[in-house]
Amino acid sequence: MQLNQATDYAFRVVLYLAGLPSGTVESGVIIAERQNIPYRFLQKIVRMLAAAGLVKSYRGVEGGFALAKSPDNITLYDVITAMEGPLGIHRCLAERNACNKNCGQECPVHHALAGIQERLAADLSSVTFAVLAAEAKIK
Repeated sequence: MQLNQATDYAFRVVLYLAGLPSGTVESGVIIAERQNIPYRFLQKIVRMLAAAGLVKSYRGVEGGFALAKSPDNITLYDVITAMEGPLGIHRCLAERNACNKNCGQECPVHHALAGIQERLAADLSSVTFAVLAAEAKIK
């Protein structure tokens, strides 16, 4: 499993916003510049993050973007699923009928992969952007 560039940029956006004082609205131009993200790509990313309820957008002269909820309540898992859809390390885990051997849940490989996927989701869900922002300030 490899995360795409848009997800990497989304991590940067959420981490940047998490490092600002609570409620700060930052312009897209500034975010794009400071995070080295092409502005047009940033617009696509924040739309996806907003659709997932992670970021709010504000219009007008003082407009921009802010986190929609506390960084304590936004995890790596949230951003990944907002950008890439449901977490899935193997097609047979996403679709019951995807196994061409028709053994689904009885297959020891699928069973092992299901456990790995569950642990990966739990690990990603345990890392909040509040923790990441605090770590970034230390460095």
